[in-house]
Amino acid sequence: MDVTLSPNPKQALFFRATTRFVAYGGARGGGKSWAVRQKAMLMALHYPGIRILLLRRSFPELRENHILPLMAQLRGIAQYKETDKAFLFPGGSRIRFGYCDREADILQYQGQEYDVIFLDEATQFTEFQFQALTACLRGANPFPKRFYLTCNPGGVGHHWVKRLFIDRLYKSGELPQDYTFIPARVYDNKNLMEQDPGYVQMLKSLPADLRKAWLDGDWNIFAGQYFPEFRQDLHVIQPFPIPAWWRRYFAMDYGLDMLAAYWIAVDHFGRAFVYRELYEPDLIISQAAQHILHRNGGESLEAWYAPPDLWNRRQDTGRSVADIFAESGIPLAKAQNNRVQGWLDLKEWLKPVRDESGSESAALRFFSCCPNLIKSIPALQVSSKNPSDCATEPHEFTHAPDAIRYFVAGRPLPAAVPLEPVQNGS
Repeated sequence: MDVTLSPNPKQALFFRATTRFVAYGGARGGGKSWAVRQKAMLMALHYPGIRILLLRRSFPELRENHILPLMAQLRGIAQYKETDKAFLFPGGSRIRFGYCDREADILQYQGQEYDVIFLDEATQFTEFQFQALTACLRGANPFPKRFYLTCNPGGVGHHWVKRLFIDRLYKSGELPQDYTFIPARVYDNKNLMEQDPGYVQMLKSLPADLRKAWLDGDWNIFAGQYFPEFRQDLHVIQPFPIPAWWRRYFAMDYGLDMLAAYWIAVDHFGRAFVYRELYEPDLIISQAAQHILHRNGGESLEAWYAPPDLWNRRQDTGRSVADIFAESGIPLAKAQNNRVQGWLDLKEWLKPVRDESGSESAALRFFSCCPNLIKSIPALQVSSKNPSDCATEPHEFTHAPDAIRYFVAGRPLPAAVPLEPVQNGS
């Protein structure tokens, strides 16, 4: 069958890319959905017997963006089976459609094999879902094994997509040469520009953060970010010696999945500096206490803040987590746990202000030696259930900010300026 297509230059790059993982997009209106449909169709026609999976987050999105357009385009070429949610081609090729409304929905694909997977709007999927799907990309056949993603900044998967394709920061087992990113903006989509010039004007009229993400494809600012106040250049600073007379506090979030512990110093203006991080998983209570005391190194602290649930007593022993910490020499103080009020207070601490010299500053800043906190604060998203609250997913980004929320809720006091000079301490 002869198929004639007219892709724009960026779509053509997407069609020709041959690395194992190919991401396309970065801004709204770049022609991502069309490119996905055409690439899937071309591969099904070119490789008889190939198995293709195309996913979106919800079935209505899948139906409107892909199934219905392909039903029109493939009429007389391939047969759509409603029960299988798949197009069957005469040569035995198959394009199956899937969706994952919930995190666990991805498990339905366990054990299945596909030669090509398309993850449309990949930033709407969690990293766990993406990783589960990569295990399905296999097969003892000569067909290419490819994973195609389309994406815009924002969404629950923003940070793993950004890590892999924008920042190119790879973990063990991830090979840099396997990943290709093809940036595309609305200006690359000449057809849309001609057919709907008002779309560009709509993008230009958006609030600044949305405009930068959706029109410019800026991955450092994205829709749904809970703390747009956070700026790397403002809030992250190089470590400096902490004056001995500044007040020092400790705050933590603890569970078996993660101990996120922080030391914070407060100066005489009431400005806080997070100067030490302890971030470790899989520690039982006594181990966590030992690690904290070791990192504390005998420093005198005003308070040790922790969440109220650590005071819940176990029915079998009558003891609480806080009791065990106390027995280890850490007298925890119960922090307030009003989530919404705590997050709103943290926004106030992060907002840019002018200091006494007129320079831009903030009430809360982080030493660069606290990488997990620095990574997590901008990753938090607005809850879909309560716009004043933070989302609890991805869960991996909640531990460190929760600890800082407990510190803020403790209403820390400014340091008192000593009457006589005091030697600095670290």
